[in-house]
Amino acid sequence: MQWGRIAVFASGQGSNFAALIQAQQAGKLGGGSIELLVSDKPEAPVAQRAEDAGIPALLLRPKDFGSRELYEAAIVAELQRRDIGLVVLAGYMRLITPVLLEPYAGRIINIHPSLLPAFAGKDAIGQALDYGVKLTGVTVHFVDGGMDTGPVIAQRSVEVISGDTAESLAERIHKVEYGLYPEVVAAMAAGRVELNGRITTVSSL
Repeated sequence: MQWGRIAVFASGQGSNFAALIQAQQAGKLGGGSIELLVSDKPEAPVAQRAEDAGIPALLLRPKDFGSRELYEAAIVAELQRRDIGLVVLAGYMRLITPVLLEPYAGRIINIHPSLLPAFAGKDAIGQALDYGVKLTGVTVHFVDGGMDTGPVIAQRSVEVISGDTAESLAERIHKVEYGLYPEVVAAMAAGRVELNGRITTVSSL
């Protein structure tokens, strides 16, 4: 299994997927190569992004399988067939089960639009605005069995400006995501991320 062979999981527009493709085209993925898109929504725009970029896609509807575990077993079989070493969640709107977590322990990462552990789960940007924080941001973390509970790899802050709406704040957060996520993926692909318990060490990020 090679760390540099990457599968990206996405469910929606695929803007972070697009940022990763651009980084790869610019030679900025640390030797990593996006080998596969996995989506649980075959009709999602991200599937067209993959086609346009010439990246193979595995498009599976979970409802076509008898359980979440059978759905993920089909995914794992394809990941292993393609010798995927790193799984990158980019707007993938499903909790991962042990069927995928166990064979890829320490090799699945996710990006979240808050400074975890604050505002985990859905609508993190709305949660931050409702709470009235002055600072929020972006977190890239390892994935475990919980919702946004895995060890933090990297974080960057985003100031909440007076008068911000969910849309204006989201726009600034997304800009940070598009820069940070490719940097972390490159570090992972190059073997520059170490995990000891919940503590991560990232060199040259």
